Amino acid sequence: MSGSMTSISPSTPWTQRSQSNSNHRQSAVNLKSPTNLSIPNFIIPSRRKNPKSFPSLIVNSTTESLNQPTGKSTQAPLVVVGSANADIYVEIDRLPKEGETVSAKTGQTLAGGKGANQAVCGGMLSYPTYFVGQIGKDAHGKLIIEALEGGGVHIDHLNEVSDEPTGHAVVMLQSDGQNSIIIVGGANMCGWPENLANDDLETVKNAGIVLLQREIPDSINIQVAKAARSAGVPVILDAGGMDSPIPVELLKHVDILSPNESELARLTGMETESFEQISLAVAKCHQLGVKEVLVKLGGRGSALFTEGKEPIKQSIIEAKKVIDTTGAGDTFTAAYAVAFVEGKTKVECLRFAAAAASLCVQVKGAIPSMPHRKAVLDLLQSI
Repeated sequence: MSGSMTSISPSTPWTQRSQSNSNHRQSAVNLKSPTNLSIPNFIIPSRRKNPKSFPSLIVNSTTESLNQPTGKSTQAPLVVVGSANADIYVEIDRLPKEGETVSAKTGQTLAGGKGANQAVCGGMLSYPTYFVGQIGKDAHGKLIIEALEGGGVHIDHLNEVSDEPTGHAVVMLQSDGQNSIIIVGGANMCGWPENLANDDLETVKNAGIVLLQREIPDSINIQVAKAARSAGVPVILDAGGMDSPIPVELLKHVDILSPNESELARLTGMETESFEQISLAVAKCHQLGVKEVLVKLGGRGSALFTEGKEPIKQSIIEAKKVIDTTGAGDTFTAAYAVAFVEGKTKVECLRFAAAAASLCVQVKGAIPSMPHRKAVLDLLQSI
């Protein structure tokens, strides 16, 4: 999604790219049990550093709709570099006022974090997906491993750090499905090497598309975006996370910027109440060098702005019942990335993403709500 699609079309075919992965990390655990509350506090064994090549990436898809994946190992994967959190959910009738204590109906701890959410979404949509991120050697780290592996995500590049806890967040979920979130960065923000390992960057260069967010240091995102650009790999930056300005150096290496309305307003210092105001704010992003901006508009749907062209609008696909909106934006962004790397048109990408997000909000929790590919395609066929 950049000014013309040529600048972010997947470049060299997967089979022609280097598959040298001499330092890939491999998980020393294989955890498949469902995640839940009250996790015992123990330390996860360190991962072994074994030479390995990319596994054969076979995608099973029988639905003849929206150009489903080819089902061959030649697919260049989705690579998500970002955060992984333990989301501590509390269900409340309303947010507490200043100085007030309110009782929660229930409490539960589930895996989340924008990076992990998007990675699992890619895996659940039957697309080969790799996750590059950090967790602590703690119980919450185990929770993340379970969720990523359960979603079919390759975690060879998930690093454990000794001196930082796994990132976590408190999600205050109200009865109407809306939420407020407080994030503790932990290993997402601290303990990164000054320079990413060569095998991590090689994985980025061999991707079909790369997804970034702002819940890890900007310095890491810049390294990844530069590596991707050097290899002709398109980069989507989800603007969610830190509320500080996005470095110009990062924006220069991003093909698609994807904020929601409030993030767009914060980043540009402009109003985003009306579509006209949103268009003016997007124009400011174009001036900073981003050719395409994918804006998530909540109940109003979404819009794709390509510099020099008319925006493409996508209405929401109505959900039967909204239970939890926590992972909707991450689902939308990841589903768009999957559709894009599969070669769908921009209109098809928006529609596919809208359907995925519609299914997501009908289930509590971020990662548990990520929809299966068949469910998305069935929904699209029914409307």
